[in-house]
Amino acid sequence: MTVRGVLWLLLFSGAAIGVSGYSVTTSKANVRAEENTDVDLTCSFSGDFGSNILLRWKFKDRKGSQVFVVHDGKPTAPYADRLNVYGGSNLRFSKVTRKDTGVYTCEITSADKTQVGETEVTLTVLVPPSVPFCKVPSSVTTGSTAILYCIDESASPRPTYKWYKNNVLLPDNPSNVAGFKNATYKLNSTSGELKFPAAAKTDTADYYCESVNDAGPAQKCRAMKMEVRDLNTGGIVAGVMVALLLVALLIFAVWFAKKKGYLPAKKESSSKMNQSYQAAPSGGGGDDADFTQKSSFVV
Repeated sequence: MTVRGVLWLLLFSGAAIGVSGYSVTTSKANVRAEENTDVDLTCSFSGDFGSNILLRWKFKDRKGSQVFVVHDGKPTAPYADRLNVYGGSNLRFSKVTRKDTGVYTCEITSADKTQVGETEVTLTVLVPPSVPFCKVPSSVTTGSTAILYCIDESASPRPTYKWYKNNVLLPDNPSNVAGFKNATYKLNSTSGELKFPAAAKTDTADYYCESVNDAGPAQKCRAMKMEVRDLNTGGIVAGVMVALLLVALLIFAVWFAKKKGYLPAKKESSSKMNQSYQAAPSGGGGDDADFTQKSSFVV
């Protein structure tokens, strides 16, 4: 390549860089801090935006809810007493809490609103595990599905979960571990769910769960027993027969009471009573005839 070609290449590269010169960056994209300590979140932008920029910081928590932390360059009301903007676009938190864990987006808009750039900073407030909430069914029918739950909502970063059966750690992938290759359970170490698609009697045991992260020591819930039993068909048949016997006794009792006259007889209908009553004959001739006959005795 000639010298002239190299010069043209440099010119085109410079032009390309100039076209895409609007940039927003952070010096630290992942920030970890202990609870109740001060934290800085950095955001810088290229000179192409100019000095009169529009600054906004948005926050999305672990549940997906999003709010403005800074709008039009000023902290919003919920953050005004513990947040400062410095250096034009950086944030400084005083005494962060576990609720501040999430993703922060710094958004820069040029004065003429023709250019917008943004960068993200993930803040993790370190909170050790707490005793998790565990749910273990006490009784399960053989062949049915059994699900055990383990939840620790306060730990940050999000914990992973370990399940123990009779004080023995259950591996996440039992098919890859000797001694567990015949196990049929499914363990999700992220959600804390331990599932038995078709529980067997060999699954009867004491179970407990452990919450683990790198912010502090692991915590576990108390052990709870799950017992797997066969379906009691004999008990079901006996129950049905008892129910049928009770129905038969009720029918016999009603029949016997009617036969002995213990139950009141039905009253005659009002229509029959009306039919048995005969009204006096009506008409103009009846009374006159009687009167004529009686008057013949008068002299």
